Amino acid sequence: MSDTATVPGKSRRPAPEPIAPEKLAGAVEAVLLSIDRPMSLGKIAQALGLESDPAAATSVRNAIESLNKAYDESNRAFRIEQVAGGFRAMARPEFGGVLASLHGLKEQQSLSRAALETLAIIAYRQPITRADLEAIRGVACGEVLRSILEKRLIDIVGRAEELGRPMLYGTTRRFLESFGLASIKDLPNHQDFAPPVTAHIEKKPAQKTTEEGATS
Repeated sequence: MSDTATVPGKSRRPAPEPIAPEKLAGAVEAVLLSIDRPMSLGKIAQALGLESDPAAATSVRNAIESLNKAYDESNRAFRIEQVAGGFRAMARPEFGGVLASLHGLKEQQSLSRAALETLAIIAYRQPITRADLEAIRGVACGEVLRSILEKRLIDIVGRAEELGRPMLYGTTRRFLESFGLASIKDLPNHQDFAPPVTAHIEKKPAQKTTEEGATS
């Protein structure tokens, strides 16, 4: 009789055989090239049968660094990047235009200026209510909010502790993936985008000169 308990009607997937150290980098590469979303070090280690190894995460990270070094030396078109709390093989930025043209992503996923402004405010001020968002932008944001909600770039993350308990909005994992960020902490300092402050000098109207040369 088997020592492994099974649920009636379901077969238990056998645990993968641990990967030999000399094949670790290749195995990590195979895993990351087969997924379409970021994968954490722990999940990668689990897929390779290394979850019982306390040093598995470090070994996987070292393998990723080794792969990226090889990619850089051979001028490969992609690298393994840390994004949205995990790792994923991604094309280098210089090839972004080619891929966007190929898949038609530029037209399908482009954001309007209003959407980008709204998304930026949410990213830097989250969690934020619609009222506060509209107070900052100075215009109604209902349609824009609906648009970026549908794109799953933001989500409702709670309710504010104030009259009416308005909904609070925040960015999502998809937002991090779309903008190539490992976490919200990687957002650029918003002060870097502030326009320089210049003194306002009130200009006096030019004086008119009469035919005799006198000013009026």
